[in-house]
Order: sequence, then structure tokens, then C-alpha cells
Amino acid sequence: MNYFNGNMHKNKIVFIIGATATGKSRLSVDIATRIPSEIINSDKIQVHKGLDIITNKISETGKKGVPHHLLGTIEPDSDFTAADFCNQVVAAVEEILRSGKVPIIVGGSNSYIEALVEEHFVKFKSLYDCCFIWLDVLLPVLFSFVYRRVDQMVDAGLVDEVRGMYVPNADYSKGIRRAIGVPEFDKYFENEKEMDETSKKLVLENVIEKIKKNTCKLVFRQLDKIERLKNELNWNIHRIDATPVFKIYVKEEASNARNQGVNDAWMESVVKICFGILTDFFGEDLKVDEVAESITAPIPPEELKAKN
Repeated sequence: MNYFNGNMHKNKIVFIIGATATGKSRLSVDIATRIPSEIINSDKIQVHKGLDIITNKISETGKKGVPHHLLGTIEPDSDFTAADFCNQVVAAVEEILRSGKVPIIVGGSNSYIEALVEEHFVKFKSLYDCCFIWLDVLLPVLFSFVYRRVDQMVDAGLVDEVRGMYVPNADYSKGIRRAIGVPEFDKYFENEKEMDETSKKLVLENVIEKIKKNTCKLVFRQLDKIERLKNELNWNIHRIDATPVFKIYVKEEASNARNQGVNDAWMESVVKICFGILTDFFGEDLKVDEVAESITAPIPPEELKAKN
């Protein structure tokens, strides 16, 4: 179903920002399957090839046929800088706009987004009309979800995935090895062959716990950055509270009833509010009087197993 009516204003861009694990990729696809759009990844780790589980790249199924730019296109060991990001994003934005579609820039690397909007082009804000949507989840609920998601990643093959690219004395300061979940395994893989099974189990449990805690620390840094963009740089950021959706995930076991509850909550708490914001942004160009029989929830953790 198409919710875009008539010709769009050619300089409009939608940004979806937020902490890790808040459903940004899923929301971008829900938008892009209802208005003519293409998605540009702004996660500085997901731009690299490889480690699809640990970086939580959206699956081909999850993309629903929507073109994605800057997702898994850069070599794993390449040092992809903020300047590289800005140059490639602007090129992608112009290509998408020329095709008559809306660019949707989505990801959690807020420092790269700030560089794009505030530093790359002096006239960026005059060239492009930007709508910033912040997908947020209350921290206790989000942290519970993060812990569960890391466990799901482990079940999906995270350990073997990282082992496959382990190199002794690797440089963890650039490329995909900066990803949370990669440096934490360094000492484990270095000493794995010398450890007995009991020791390996204990060390592995400690590594996984460290990954969970480091992911939560990342959330704090991401939120601090968003607050700075909002309060110090005066970006007009629209916050959407997705907490009701994630409460269902963390409080209920997997079941058809839970999945239906998640779908309903996602529709009411996120998608309808999002399309209300987009209606104001696009004006009469956007038709949203029936937002959708088939809108789906964020990718459930169970789908991680399909990525392995």
C-alpha cells in the first residue's frame, strides 16, 4: 500500500536515530514500504562487511525489498571515517532524490550524523529539510532486552562468527573489529586451546557478560549524544516511546500471543505516531488515513538464528 500522494519536495530527508536495539531498522523499513524511499545506514560498524550476527545487520528478509545503502559494503579492516561517511551519504542522498524517492538515514552513530548535518556542508540545512525521529525505550526495559538479545546472538552462532575473524595481536581501533563483542573475545581465543572445558565455560560466561555491560554503556553514550543534539544544537527531534513494545518482549515468553501483542503495541505506540510526524513533515503530499493492515513488529530475537 502506498501512502505517498503526488510529487514530494525534493529536499526532504528522514533521520531515524536512537540507542542500539530500539527497533530503528524495523521502523525504517515500515516507512519505506509505505512511501517511495530508500534507506541509508548510518551505523559506522554496520557499514563493514562481515559479522552480521554481532553487528545485528538487518536480514534480507527484514529489508522487504527496500534498497539499503552503506550496509555491509566496506572492507572489514578499512578505516571508515566520519568524512568518508559524509561523502558517501551525500552521494546516496542525491541519487535517491533524483529517483523521486525519500532518503531515510537510520542508525546509532550519532557523531557521524552530527558531522553530516553540522560540519560536512555549511549549507546542509538549507539544502535539505530534515525530520529527526528518535526511537526511545526506557532504560531498565531496554537493558533487559539487550541482555536477552545478546543471549540470542550467542545461540545464533556469535562465538564462531567472531572466532572466524580472530587474528592474534589484531588492531581493535579501526574497522569492524571496533564492534562490541569482538575485542572482548581476544584473550578467550588466545588461550582457548590451553583451557579445559570448565575453564572455557567460565571465561566464556564472563566474556558474554562483558559484552552485555559494554552494550549498555554504549546506550548511555548514544543517549547523551542525542540529548546534546537536542538541547545544545537545538535540533527539532521527535521522540517516540517504544517502551510498551519492549515490555512485552522482556516480560513474556515467546508465543503467538506475545507476537500479536508486540505487533499491536508496535502499531499503536510507534508506527501511528511516526506517520503522524511524517504527515506534518510532508504536508499534503503524504496520505496516511489508513496506516496499514500489515505493519510488522521489530525483528524478534528468534530471527537472529536465521542469519547464521
